[in-house]
Amino acid sequence: MSKNRNYHKKPVVAKDRFVGVRLDKEIFSKVEEAAMAADLSISEYIRRTLTHRKITIKEEIVVEVPVIKELIAALGKIGANLNQIAHHFNAGGVLSQQMHRETMKVYADLYAIKFEIEKLGGEFRSHPEAYSRKKQ
Repeated sequence: MSKNRNYHKKPVVAKDRFVGVRLDKEIFSKVEEAAMAADLSISEYIRRTLTHRKITIKEEIVVEVPVIKELIAALGKIGANLNQIAHHFNAGGVLSQQMHRETMKVYADLYAIKFEIEKLGGEFRSHPEAYSRKKQ
């Protein structure tokens, strides 16, 4: 028996009506800019605006500071360790002494990184190399 994996998707409704709107340069550029910030086409942005659906502006945090890059890499490694621990327990593994030590080590690493980030937070609040940009 095959399962329909698309059961949660809404049926696609054909867009068979056209509405044309004339805008001056200023308003058009505002609409175009807002649509780009939301990573939507202008048509989809206007549709969502008209139907009062939520529009999310997508931003990406860009960090060019070596210390922050190192902390992010360390967090990635800790995340991999946590995934291994979760996999062990989800597969029915028992809490051995070794697994307990590994879990406590991961917690200690997380708290050490948290402390470093809090310490650096004050230094980098207005740092010119850490900024946010809109996704393109």
